[in-house]
Amino acid sequence: MFVPELPVATARLRRRVADSVQPDGAVRSPCRSRVLESALLLRLLERTGIESDHHRRVARFLADLPDDAEPLDRLLATIALRHPDDLAEHGTDALLDRFLQRAPAFLNARKRVLLETVLALLGPPRSALRRAFDPSAFDTGNLHPWAHVQTIALKVASADLTGHADEVAESEVRLLVDTQQASGVWEGNLLVHLLVLHALVGRPHLDGVLVNGVAKALVHQRADGGVPFVTDTDTWCAVTAGVALDASGAPMEVRRRIGDHLAARQRVDGGWSYTDAAALADVDDTSVAIEFLHATDPLRYRRTIDRGLRALWSYQGPDGGFPTYIAGAPSEACMTAAAVNALSVRAPRHVQRITAARRFLAFAQHADGTFDPDWSRSRYHAIFRALLATDACGPDAYRATVKRALTAVREGQNRDGGWGQQPGDPSDAISTAYALIALCRQADARPAARGVEYLLSAQRADGGIDSVPDMLGTRPFLYVIPSLADHFTLLALGHLGSRLAARTRRPSAPRGPDAQSAYPSALRAPAPGSAGSRGGGRNTPTQTGERSPA
Repeated sequence: MFVPELPVATARLRRRVADSVQPDGAVRSPCRSRVLESALLLRLLERTGIESDHHRRVARFLADLPDDAEPLDRLLATIALRHPDDLAEHGTDALLDRFLQRAPAFLNARKRVLLETVLALLGPPRSALRRAFDPSAFDTGNLHPWAHVQTIALKVASADLTGHADEVAESEVRLLVDTQQASGVWEGNLLVHLLVLHALVGRPHLDGVLVNGVAKALVHQRADGGVPFVTDTDTWCAVTAGVALDASGAPMEVRRRIGDHLAARQRVDGGWSYTDAAALADVDDTSVAIEFLHATDPLRYRRTIDRGLRALWSYQGPDGGFPTYIAGAPSEACMTAAAVNALSVRAPRHVQRITAARRFLAFAQHADGTFDPDWSRSRYHAIFRALLATDACGPDAYRATVKRALTAVREGQNRDGGWGQQPGDPSDAISTAYALIALCRQADARPAARGVEYLLSAQRADGGIDSVPDMLGTRPFLYVIPSLADHFTLLALGHLGSRLAARTRRPSAPRGPDAQSAYPSALRAPAPGSAGSRGGGRNTPTQTGERSPA
């Protein structure tokens, strides 16, 4: 049923991902330039009087947006380039409303403040905000450090724009100045860095801070003239490459190189961040790092894994779910699924935590089988991770969760065999990879076979995969990490290969449209013959207790 080119295509992609692993075990795939940060940089250069080749290059980047650019990107570029005659077509209020619908509901108020302040900063000099200054809109209660600093920067900038500078505390300005003491861009976050600099423009005795801050940003100006959202996402690239290589049977040597690299970059608190440049750990990177290290060599990395698991404990909320960054923040389905699968590598020690988290997942699922938006624009990202954290052999509540999720995936398939990010969207490779991983949990192979045909049509001669942007940050803004399409496609093909081998060896496997193999890892394919084993005879604990994302 599956195309005969599948093994060769998988091997080419596996070789490409393996070749991207550096001698020190790092996987580096620089983020591409983004309009939001590039527009802020252009205006900052103008506000600070730094007219240079850097200014001309970033202006050219904004002027040369492709025809299919996001409407909001085109609006931001138009305002930054001061083309007022082109603004009427945008319908700003309706555009912002539609854009904000892509973010989780609990983020909407903060994101609106961000967008409205950015639009005012990008506008003509001395332009005012569209609404009156309201200090209550900048509440920093229970925000992680990046969001806290961003909120203060927006408050200071908004107060200046509206003539309320007297409502800014000196301690708030000092907080912003302190971020500029870092040797590079604070926490690797160029968006926050640029907002901080905009907030400090015009304040006395800070000219040196501004000049140094601009210089730090310009270090990351890309060849196309723009700047990215963050300096890099090397840790996220390493963990996603690692689990994909593990699932597809890559040599131990390359996986152990990644493992040693990750073990050396574990934070003091036991977690991992998306990059070496950041101190703030998160549930996603921590969870996937734990799973990869356990799959690669559970004895070699035992202490590292145990420290990571202890770090995860601190995030779980009273509702059983997990947030992205700090304890007490709203729980998210995708992060909860990630944590479940990490905790499951030591399942007997975590029965109560896993059970509570699976219950959260069941209650967080919508009637149509989907979950709230997470860190991907594709609805299938949270679905596949939640499915792999849910066991169809568990109680009826979890059977229903699996059934709804698989129905959403099957019904979302396009006529060309692929899946788009949202209903009605054209197919793309990374959404198709997410959906294919989910479909490996059912017995009917026909939808998966069509999905594989679409995936292979997106493969280039060098083995890589072409796809649309997928990752979000700050949500709901898209940013581009080119290698992730390779990683998740290889992960999907690894799942599929193991599933096919398992079905060949186990003719009595469960049948039916919702049959799902027991699967202890959110990002690791099941091996032939055992619910809790991996290829090559490496065994991992099966999940314990009831079986059941930012």
